[in-house]
Amino acid sequence: MRNKTTRNARAETGENRFLRACSRKPVDRTPIWLMRQAGRYLPGYRKIRKDHNLLTICKSPRLAAAITLLPVEELGVDAAIIFADIMLPLQPMGISFTIQNQVGPVVSKPLSTFSDVDSLMKIDPVRDLPHVLEAIHLVKAKLPEEIPLIGFCGAPFTLASYVIEGKPSRDLVRTRTIMYDKPEVWKGLMSRLTQAMGSYLKAQVHAGAQAIQIFDSWIGCLSPTDYREYVEPYSRQLFATIEEEGVPSIHFGTGTGLLLEEMKRAGGDIIGLDWRISIGNAWSRLGDGVGIQGNLDPAALLTSHHFIRSKTKQILSDVNGRPGHIFNLGHGVLPNTPVENVSQLVDLVHELSFPPSL
Repeated sequence: MRNKTTRNARAETGENRFLRACSRKPVDRTPIWLMRQAGRYLPGYRKIRKDHNLLTICKSPRLAAAITLLPVEELGVDAAIIFADIMLPLQPMGISFTIQNQVGPVVSKPLSTFSDVDSLMKIDPVRDLPHVLEAIHLVKAKLPEEIPLIGFCGAPFTLASYVIEGKPSRDLVRTRTIMYDKPEVWKGLMSRLTQAMGSYLKAQVHAGAQAIQIFDSWIGCLSPTDYREYVEPYSRQLFATIEEEGVPSIHFGTGTGLLLEEMKRAGGDIIGLDWRISIGNAWSRLGDGVGIQGNLDPAALLTSHHFIRSKTKQILSDVNGRPGHIFNLGHGVLPNTPVENVSQLVDLVHELSFPPSL
């Protein structure tokens, strides 16, 4: 019932609290959305997934749009994120892959030479990724005006790691070896990925995305020195592209406790945190000029309502009403998470962040 009441109150005011928070403006309640909020824990998603594999869903605008809308309709989150996969733009570049259950993306021919890099094709998102853009159009036509739509892409480093490793890797040894030992391969690959993701994000904004998140999921394997030399120039270029489009951006990575200052310098209106660092400590290090997204441990949603409430209160207390906070998990919703726990979290954030004066 609280979700419905909250949504109705927001609709009456027309307030877009997510975009206000991205600009570090005061909000009536802390906005909340969740990475993988339209994922495997939702019965509606599982019903669709029974008959379609992931890539088929991503390439069906109607199905992708329906899944994107599920958590907005059922949970009352303050933003939607288009249902897609970070690997999609790699296919038109000439990189063949499958997505395997319990594994993730598996590239059929991992890249290792400059000849491999030189063979990559330049993409035209309107021609090569029309399904994503059409899904954005369909979602925008059905979203309430006060609920923004987030577009996204994988960061150049994270995409490079998949292309080089061939599949998810804990230590990214092949990636780091090429980064250190084959500068012409590394620079060529990162430049091509940066250009491709820039055009892809522009197309998403032109289709209707009102904010962008860049996922640098594996960047935490690098030292600050290596990040500055091998990654930051490309990430900075990509965030500059988003800034030119006039929409806010979120810079997210995992294991980034040592890289926060570098990430801020690379770009992003909001820095997304995983759960391994205190949100108060992170903000004291980052200082003014940037907001923060996060950062409840996804595993907390597998516990009791009492524990979820306690952890939510702690995060909000650490933020202490500072403008620019977007509540999220420190990574995506886990597949076996009870729906009622996710719903409780959304309610709690709205309830506990409600200013007494209002």
